Amino acid sequence: MARPLVAIVGRPNVGKSTFFNKMSGKRIAIVEDTPGVTRDRVYADCEWLDHKFTLIDTGGIDPHSEDPLLKQMRRQAEIAIETCDVILFFVDGRQGLTADDETVADMLRRAGKPVILVVNKIDNVKLMDEVYDFYQLGIGDPIGISSLNLLNLGDLLDLIVGYFPEDADAPDDDPAVSIAVVGKPNVGKSSLVNRILGEERVMVSDIAGTTRDAIDTRFKDGEDEYVIIDTAGIRRRRAIEYQSLERFSVVRSFAAIDRCDVALLLIDAKEGISEQDTKIAGYIDEKGKPAVIVINKWDALEKETGTLEKFTKDVREKLKFMEYAPIVSISALTGQRVNRVLSMVKSVYEQASRRITTGLLNDILTDAQTALQPPATSGRRLRIYYATQQATNPPTFVLFINDETLMHFSYQRYLENRFRQAFGFEGTPLKFILRQKGSSEE
Repeated sequence: MARPLVAIVGRPNVGKSTFFNKMSGKRIAIVEDTPGVTRDRVYADCEWLDHKFTLIDTGGIDPHSEDPLLKQMRRQAEIAIETCDVILFFVDGRQGLTADDETVADMLRRAGKPVILVVNKIDNVKLMDEVYDFYQLGIGDPIGISSLNLLNLGDLLDLIVGYFPEDADAPDDDPAVSIAVVGKPNVGKSSLVNRILGEERVMVSDIAGTTRDAIDTRFKDGEDEYVIIDTAGIRRRRAIEYQSLERFSVVRSFAAIDRCDVALLLIDAKEGISEQDTKIAGYIDEKGKPAVIVINKWDALEKETGTLEKFTKDVREKLKFMEYAPIVSISALTGQRVNRVLSMVKSVYEQASRRITTGLLNDILTDAQTALQPPATSGRRLRIYYATQQATNPPTFVLFINDETLMHFSYQRYLENRFRQAFGFEGTPLKFILRQKGSSEE
């Protein structure tokens, strides 16, 4: 059974993200003393007394604002309310009851979901009397907490898990494949995520930087289960203003690559491949992640005979270290060829998970050395005794040799190409570990 969803909602700047970070045990949501900092729904898996659940942080609900971003934030919070099992309605105990709190309370009453009224910023027991004012909302008994000082968090968690069904903790036997959607700002990452999910999951705007958090969404495609991670656009370091907000966003985008199973590198067809695209691709390759290169906004590109071939050639020349990654041109806006993306994700993940038997691996190694003799330096020739596969994701091979200094980069690349010819491994980097045998073994 899917984990229960618990949504944190309330007007801006009442401490929702601080609570979210305390519960998740890490700095996932962006916390800053500026209303509107958390813009999209952010998910984290949490656990309390053997009860597992997923916590959703949302942007603040400003009921009356006509600002386009604040209106979208309000819509994102509404989506979280529609999909969750339990609602945590956060209010500010220091500021007291406001008219906006009453408007949000009316909205939550119509949702028909269990609501726990959480009076935050009660930083010591002397402030507990402030909690009683919130009975006026008519939305149940309020509980006073301090996210910052961890006051009463245990009591709140007891209330939360009390709403869960008895079978909510059934174990997941089939782990999902996680997909990180990465690239520069405004290349269409959120549009692609929404198109794949078939819902208005993340905010889409022509304003670069609209997505600030790495946002996880679990979904199924047939029998296959995935988690897709929409990330903030990664700009050049010198283009990032010295503000903690964007720095944290970029750090989380790189962290999404670290924890993903497959990376989708989005490139803007109108702009072509840039130096920043190359740097992001280099990070994906360095981390050993299977990858698909997605050329987005293909519908907006003026085409002539051979346009795709020329674009592909340019990508291959600038990303020579990532020749293994398949390329697909799409339009997230129109849906053109988007259906191919998941099938490619599935394929490259399967290739990265392949394990080759030692016998078959050494047959190919022997053939490769017969076809092209290992190099020699100063009268000494490289000898490769045998190979074995040590790991998957990425496929990692240990080569037992006589002297590591005799292994030239070009010959290692030759062996990699021979392994790819024999076994495929499309979409995934290969990793080689050189292990020098002792003189007695030699």
